[in-house]
Amino acid sequence: MTRSAGQQVAHAARSADGLLLAADVGGTYARVGLVQTGTGAPVVSSYRKYRCADHPNLAAILKDFLASEPSTPVVRGAIACAGYALDDAIINNNLPWRVSLTEIRRALGLDDLLLVNDFTAIAYAAGYVGAQEVTSVAAASRPLDGPVLVVGPGTGLGAAVRIPGTPPTILSTEAGQAALTPSTEMEIEILRRLLRNASHVPVEQVLSGPGLANLHAVIGALRGAAPAALSPSQITQAAIVDKEPIALESLRVFCGWLGSVVGNLVLLYGAQGGVYLAGGILPQIREFLLQSDFVARFRDKGPMRALLERVPVNLIEHGQLGVLGAAGWYLDQQRVT
Repeated sequence: MTRSAGQQVAHAARSADGLLLAADVGGTYARVGLVQTGTGAPVVSSYRKYRCADHPNLAAILKDFLASEPSTPVVRGAIACAGYALDDAIINNNLPWRVSLTEIRRALGLDDLLLVNDFTAIAYAAGYVGAQEVTSVAAASRPLDGPVLVVGPGTGLGAAVRIPGTPPTILSTEAGQAALTPSTEMEIEILRRLLRNASHVPVEQVLSGPGLANLHAVIGALRGAAPAALSPSQITQAAIVDKEPIALESLRVFCGWLGSVVGNLVLLYGAQGGVYLAGGILPQIREFLLQSDFVARFRDKGPMRALLERVPVNLIEHGQLGVLGAAGWYLDQQRVT
């Protein structure tokens, strides 16, 4: 039976109503998916990963993704993006191009498009994560209730706090821009070297993918070596597979320092409900992380050790987490408004 123009519009609206375009955009990769948003928790129905530098802007990535999907119309979208949303744009140091909601909405013909911080989205998605999707890093025999910290090193270092409720309240942070705090003689010497070039050394200058490369260069200089400039993945390869001394030490320092900083964040934000570790680099070094000083440094907080021993730490394995969280956040915004 042939539909009238009015019936076609109504059918398209009903088809699009349960479908949401969602994207998780970082400094290196953009992850894009279609999410079913009918009843219950949102479900990712299709998903692709793009390298940001290979595309002229975010609108081009989203248009390419939609072109690869069936002809079901999509009229709503949510973008989780590193940085802060200010009016129509994103403030971010790591993206290769400017992000404008108005331009993307116009280019894709969307009726509605919302923007959320990427770690706010991941904190949202933490509520959907099952036990089979995580690796225990620090177990807790008698875990506490309370806010949950989500933190992860990728192109930068992101962190957010999930405060229980219906819907949950998400506290976005710029923890990666806070001043880096050393706790060992080695860390003090590394920070001293980094301060030669800047009056402020942020956490993510060491605890991120590029930060690992910074560590490798500084530790090489401290050891009187001149190692070649390597990418984070090359450093992890050299450490884990080749057992190269400078790479090994760099990765050990990285994991221990990360544990110390995450413990600080738990105390600062009262995140007694647990920690989810995310970010692009940690799944690549999972076994190394589990054998590192991360847990010892995480709990080494003087009299607060007893508290931190009751805070579980888990590594999130869900590759579509940011997409799922962007969709969940969008749905809650619609319910509130």
